[in-house]
Amino acid sequence: MMIPTEPIGSIPRSPELLAAVADHAAGRIGADELGTRYDEAVRDTITRLVALGSPVVTDGEQRKPSFATYPLAGLTNLAPDGVVIPFADGHTRQLPRLTEGPFRYAVRSVEYLRGAQRYATVPVKQAVIAPSALSLLYPADGIAGYDREAFLDDLVNEAEADIRTALDAGADSVQLDFTEGRLSVKLDPSKGLLESFVALNNRVLDRFTDAQRARIGVHTCPGGDRDSTHSLDVDYAELLPGLFALNAGRFYVQLASEPDPKRVLATIAAHARPGQRVFVGVTDPIDPRVETPAQVRDRVLLAAEHLGPQRLGTCDDCGFAPFGDDVSTSRETAFAKVRARIEGTALAAERL
Repeated sequence: MMIPTEPIGSIPRSPELLAAVADHAAGRIGADELGTRYDEAVRDTITRLVALGSPVVTDGEQRKPSFATYPLAGLTNLAPDGVVIPFADGHTRQLPRLTEGPFRYAVRSVEYLRGAQRYATVPVKQAVIAPSALSLLYPADGIAGYDREAFLDDLVNEAEADIRTALDAGADSVQLDFTEGRLSVKLDPSKGLLESFVALNNRVLDRFTDAQRARIGVHTCPGGDRDSTHSLDVDYAELLPGLFALNAGRFYVQLASEPDPKRVLATIAAHARPGQRVFVGVTDPIDPRVETPAQVRDRVLLAAEHLGPQRLGTCDDCGFAPFGDDVSTSRETAFAKVRARIEGTALAAERL
């Protein structure tokens, strides 16, 4: 039998690309030169993924400043002092704050998709940011003349368009990055915030047909940045029932870095609904050790015991560099882990 295997999204940018980004910011090279460097990085990423045997590829998010903020590039109605996200090692990331309405995306994910399709010889998957994450842009004290409900209406419309244009342009699937799901339980143990996130995301998902939702997935992880996380200490059992209430057809679940994967798999089996395919994480991007294909095989076989092989897929726990400036994992290590995932998944499929 065949078990599908997919990347989550980002691959670390090369030192040459990061230098070009810095040179452009400093005015040493122009936009055309930077665009050429981005094209080279996308082509190299896809070529290497295909050479490893990846049946589905992404562009490695080579052009994205971050997985979360790509729609905001160029907007002028933002201030830098938005929500702060603390990580376990003490570093933080900060979202911008919306200062006035209306809210519109400045960049849509289909731009990245079309760039990847120029070089791909296999299906291309497109990652997008979940609307729940962007809902954090709205300030707690409101915006004069633009209330929160008006903002959420605009956000739902924009998120729908981001997904729909990617599907219409031929994306094999569209993946909503929902790392804020697990974080929300940490911020609000009552789970009111999680429930609001699920409801908001379902407002978007419910605008699609069943056939379209079968091509739409949701990725969850405890955040991975600079070899640290923001919510790994949150019990997965507190998130997963709410996660599978999302009306999506695919779920990409971080699992390799979990201390008790059997318990997590049992919880997934109890809450995943019929027709929902579960891709389990079998490589850990923030662990510098490269998994062996045999380790991956055993992780897949364990998951198959709990979920059954028919609705099982594999993935990496998270993107390898969701923020463009994250250099904690090398590009070569990322590709080595991808190879292990692909080869280990094939070994498990043979065994099954």
